[in-house]
Amino acid sequence: MNLELLSQLEGKVQAALETIELLKMELDDQRKVNVDLKKDNEGLTEQLEMWNDKVNGLLNRINTEVKGAF
Repeated sequence: MNLELLSQLEGKVQAALETIELLKMELDDQRKVNVDLKKDNEGLTEQLEMWNDKVNGLLNRINTEVKGAF
């Protein structure tokens, strides 16, 4: 009976180790995705800043023209 319990324990330990290995692989994949998303976010942030600068420039031109007209 003890041998049977030991065998069950060994099976559970093996299953746990396999689960841990799979979770490590999944974590590595998610870390890579996170790096890619951070790069995308940086690019989008730069684009947003560029668009904000353009809009502010256009608004300043409009304000200058309006003030010059009066």
